[in-house]
Amino acid sequence: MIHLKKDETKAMVAVHGWSGILLGLLLYAVVLTGTAAVFAHEIGAWSAGHVASRSAFQTPIDARIRRLAAITPPEYREAASLFEIGDHGLGVFFHRDQLDAKGMPTERGIYYQLDNAGRLRRTVQGFSEDIFGPRNDDALSSFLVDTHVRLHVPNPWGLLLTGILGLAMLVAAISGLLIHRHLFKDIFTLRRRANPVLVDRDRHSVAGTWSLPFAFILAFTGSFFSFFGSIGVPVVAMAAFGGDVEALSEAVFGNPGTPDPRPIAIGNLDRVTADAIRRTGEAPTFIAIENFGRADASITTFHNPRASDIEPVSLLYDGATARFERAKPTVGTRPSAGGTLAGIMGPLHFGNFAGMLSKAIWFGLGFAMCYVTFTGMRLWVVRRKAEARSLAWLERTVTVVGYGLPFGLVASAAAFLVAMPIGSAVYWTTAAFLIASGAAILAGALVRSNETLTRLLKGATGAVALMLPLLRLTVAGGPGWGEAVAAGQPVIAALDIAFVAAGIWMLHGCRTALRTPDRSAPIVARAVDA
Repeated sequence: MIHLKKDETKAMVAVHGWSGILLGLLLYAVVLTGTAAVFAHEIGAWSAGHVASRSAFQTPIDARIRRLAAITPPEYREAASLFEIGDHGLGVFFHRDQLDAKGMPTERGIYYQLDNAGRLRRTVQGFSEDIFGPRNDDALSSFLVDTHVRLHVPNPWGLLLTGILGLAMLVAAISGLLIHRHLFKDIFTLRRRANPVLVDRDRHSVAGTWSLPFAFILAFTGSFFSFFGSIGVPVVAMAAFGGDVEALSEAVFGNPGTPDPRPIAIGNLDRVTADAIRRTGEAPTFIAIENFGRADASITTFHNPRASDIEPVSLLYDGATARFERAKPTVGTRPSAGGTLAGIMGPLHFGNFAGMLSKAIWFGLGFAMCYVTFTGMRLWVVRRKAEARSLAWLERTVTVVGYGLPFGLVASAAAFLVAMPIGSAVYWTTAAFLIASGAAILAGALVRSNETLTRLLKGATGAVALMLPLLRLTVAGGPGWGEAVAAGQPVIAALDIAFVAAGIWMLHGCRTALRTPDRSAPIVARAVDA
């Protein structure tokens, strides 16, 4: 049990409420899209109809890379990055370090896109920030990830904003913990037959308390990623490297050694991938080649955490001979506590350290955090509505965002499925989200009753969710369940079922009458003070 004086409890209640309400709507958007982004890869496979299940790095790639290197101008063969794209195709980026028009360090080169049969589909030349972006077949998953990471706000402001939201979540979590006078009792308290607002208060407390450890992890790791690139790197570079970000990156992530510019053909990449798979048990997610075609070339393969582990794995190979050298820490040249902490940030934030099991747990906890954020804002508004009638607009805003955002997300998924076959999914995925959001805002302004508005948005969301499997099969021409399962992609059938279940649940929720704020406001006040 946590004991605070009455004045301290009131102060914590104020901190908890205001920290949630000031940034709660944006925080809700970040957490909701992050919850969906946990399954971004699976959503990408479902939406685009990807049925290949064998990694590009489990197929021969050496001859393909050599063929691409032969047609690449020498000035871009300083380094190469290899990664999977689309339906287990291969992306190859030959590049060199260069300053952009603003004097900021970046990479310029040629980006080749190959399908899973090794055929060259597209070639793009330019700076990395210009050539990397959503493709027609992954526009939906890219939209979800970009919304979660920076809310589509230009860098570095988007990262700063999501970092601040992470700190706000920490404040709300800590203050929420402190205001629970009977913490362990509240964990199991659900008064199902009490006044509706007390029921909401109990559900908010139970969901928030059980997901409290996850809230700390999500807020801390999210803030780390947001502030690391936008503030941390420039500050450290200025303090220790005279502002040279490239030198900082080389010192922290590079492979120091004696330079040897003698031209020597790159080692056999098939040998590297086979050895890396044997050592880690799975295919790489990314391969970086430094000093391509030189005697001092190095190859680093990056892998997801091993089974029963949480830290990603990196293996270093001699680039000229393809000989294994050592396991490489995430940060620095030697294993360290700081390097391990930095390495586990990604798996802890995205929940991809134990396959589908950890992703499912992270999804469930993320959904609980969305529920906590939304119900917390509703309780705060309802309690104060009796004190200030002018807050009715805030109640309407919470409803528009709380139910309008899911409507916008399913609308963007529907637009992707319709637009992908004609090659315009990148445009219409975002456009549909904006159109649906605008419709939700317009409904919020025109519909007289907040209860009617809630039912309207929930019904629209449920109806579109029910349509998604049909659109995938008929309009997008996606594979049927039998074909998907036979190809090793049961996730396609699983997501169809999930969307149908979510649609039925949302439509069923339209029958449930919302609580009357005016009648329940005094009860909320007593519940919070209890």
